[in-house]
Amino acid sequence: MNTKQMLEELKNFDTPSITNVVATYPDSPLCLGLYNPWTENWYTDQTIRCMYPELGRRVGYAVTCVYGLPDPNYSRLGFADVLDAMEASPQPTILVLEQKFPPALAGKVGLAGGNMVSAMRALGCVGMLSNGPSRDLDEVREMDFQYMLSGVTAGHGAMAVQALNVPVSVGGMDVAPGELIHMDENGACKFPAAQLEAVLINARALQKEEAARMKALQNAKSAAEIRAIFGGHAYGDADE
Repeated sequence: MNTKQMLEELKNFDTPSITNVVATYPDSPLCLGLYNPWTENWYTDQTIRCMYPELGRRVGYAVTCVYGLPDPNYSRLGFADVLDAMEASPQPTILVLEQKFPPALAGKVGLAGGNMVSAMRALGCVGMLSNGPSRDLDEVREMDFQYMLSGVTAGHGAMAVQALNVPVSVGGMDVAPGELIHMDENGACKFPAAQLEAVLINARALQKEEAARMKALQNAKSAAEIRAIFGGHAYGDADE
């Protein structure tokens, strides 16, 4: 399979399954153990919400940027530079946008909207992940573009790009440019692009293993039988 096909197949798996393969269960033979699951920031927390669960999963290469208030000492970057970075990136992309606004304004920044998303989609971007709000939910939904945000709000004031393709932190997840992002209604996680094939192979195997286990659990007739089924579970008795 080529890279495009592998990225497309990854959408067959939900994000929790991808986290299981990436790092959640380091003692499992199907877990790659790419991060310490608790001490490293490799998946999002509950401050991030999927705006369009019905649109399904997204997978793409991270293009990162930081937005904040205009700075009179720095005006080198603009949204056009973000678009240039998307065009230069492997496709598809996901914009990982860290919002750095004063606390009094942070909840009022309807940062991206229909115009920005239209331009991003034209260059192969399939979704945006941000630690703040955005707007134009009705328009963006029709574009089949996924929003993963802290929420929504209707307006904004002057704002500016402060950094582009630098490490960012969004919703408890640290992201570097070029990392792969997998996201759905459960949240988002990341992993190195070089691990794409390994993640896919292990996700296939995990899906088969879990399907067989859940079928056995659903057909179980006693607690003893359920304990026996979980006894062979590589993730341990207490896990799903």
